[in-house]
Amino acid sequence: MSSGAVDPARAAGGDRPARAGRGTSTTTPARRGGLRGAGRTALQIVAVAALYYASGKLGLFQQLVRGQVTPLWPPTGISLAGLLLFGPRIWPGIALGAFLINLSLGPSFPAVLAITTGNTLAPLCSYALLRRVGFRIHLNRFRDALALVFLGGFAGMLISATVGSCTLRLAHALPAGGFWPTWWVWWTGDAMGVLVVTPVLLVLRSAHLPKHAPPSRWHEAMLLAAATIGVGLLENAPPPLAFLAFPLLTCAAFRFQLAGTAPCALAVSTSAILAASRGTGPFAGHTLVTNMIALQAFNGAAAMTALLLAAVVTERNEAQQKIEETCRRLADMAARIAPDTGGPPVLPRDRGDEEESGGPTRRP
Repeated sequence: MSSGAVDPARAAGGDRPARAGRGTSTTTPARRGGLRGAGRTALQIVAVAALYYASGKLGLFQQLVRGQVTPLWPPTGISLAGLLLFGPRIWPGIALGAFLINLSLGPSFPAVLAITTGNTLAPLCSYALLRRVGFRIHLNRFRDALALVFLGGFAGMLISATVGSCTLRLAHALPAGGFWPTWWVWWTGDAMGVLVVTPVLLVLRSAHLPKHAPPSRWHEAMLLAAATIGVGLLENAPPPLAFLAFPLLTCAAFRFQLAGTAPCALAVSTSAILAASRGTGPFAGHTLVTNMIALQAFNGAAAMTALLLAAVVTERNEAQQKIEETCRRLADMAARIAPDTGGPPVLPRDRGDEEESGGPTRRP
């Protein structure tokens, strides 16, 4: 074989490494992307678990039954918001946070596992129900607010309340007559966590400072914040003035929609819980059962008023914007197709008016 000839075997052998190299260069970015996605998911799981644990410790300061059942359980709102924002893959963070919280509360390790299971399944069930009805995290439709209240809050949290109360009863941590009060506070506390905390987190996801807001808008926001603080102080006063929160929530809904009502509802509910736990204000001189009923009725009414009214106002504003945009487009189309006569086109009604007033008429 001459020196100028090419060996077919060498040529074939030389092509194989090149093909392998090209294949490696195309799969490496995919592997790197998969590793980055796995790392992002791990960080989300850790963040949800940490927020669950921290908010659970804060919620336990206001316990009413057996040191672990509170009228407002923020971890349920954090869990559902995490599922809506990141997807069901962050459920291990919910389970880990619930396990760490309940581990120090007892009463036994099997009971801790059972309660953790219920606390994990409840937000997952709420998430599945909301996805089933096409829930949007922007909460800009009335149906979304209704779905969050009745499916995400009331329906889904039945699981955690039932599993938790039954577990405590079977573990002899509750007396025979304490099952239903515990179940009631557990259910309403978890539901209030969804109704009060989840909207705030969904608002924070898209929160941003307005660029061209006039100074009057900032003054109005500061006035709303001051009024919220004032209403919270009045809820702890001896006269029963908690009803003053509803005009505040109505004003916040009309002026700021969900961005204003969600923080106001959280602040109002927190103030009411503090008053109930201390036995001050409208909750003074009543039994535990009476205070529980009054507190959860007030918190539920405030949260539902805030969510539903904000959704209605937002839906109305968006419909009005669409109508105005459609009118502008129709006006532009009419201006483009109208004949260029040096003035605005004369409508048939205007020509009729000219004939009635003796003006110029069209010849037959």
